Amino acid sequence: MAYIFPVNGKEPVLGNNCFVAPNATIVGDVEMGNDCSVWFNAVIRGDVNSIRLGNKVNVQDGAVIHCTFEKTKTLVGNNVSIGHNAIVHGCVIDDNVLIGMGAIVMDNVHVGSNSVIAAGAVVLENTVVEAGSIYAGVPAKKVKEVSQELINGEIHRIANNYLQYSSWFKDLPK
Repeated sequence: MAYIFPVNGKEPVLGNNCFVAPNATIVGDVEMGNDCSVWFNAVIRGDVNSIRLGNKVNVQDGAVIHCTFEKTKTLVGNNVSIGHNAIVHGCVIDDNVLIGMGAIVMDNVHVGSNSVIAAGAVVLENTVVEAGSIYAGVPAKKVKEVSQELINGEIHRIANNYLQYSSWFKDLPK
């Protein structure tokens, strides 16, 4: 059974058609849109500040979304994939973004739309990721522009696939 519970009087609010894996954790001031999925061992901790997820966001296995007490909120747009074991902390992620596996996105980062944060990248505090860019490395730097083929072939494909995958789990115990 998923761990979904209030903290300090603030209770998570899930949109329509959302899937939350039985061992995922969502606590506190968290709101997510429609068609979202939170996968096995993922944690979304809205205990120290607010977290907002748009529509069709997938938070893959082992990922963590958090923020900083009285300083940074976490805002995630629509059609965003947060890869396995990624950390998204106190930042803004616009629409149509892919955060790769094991990537770390730190406080006060702004990831522009149609962007990719490569697997294993570390996006340092206060970085502005240009819309339509791929950032990779430690620390993450712009390596190239995102092509329309990559937007359609990866960013949209992965978000749509996770919507499909979540439908396979609708009959799990709540």
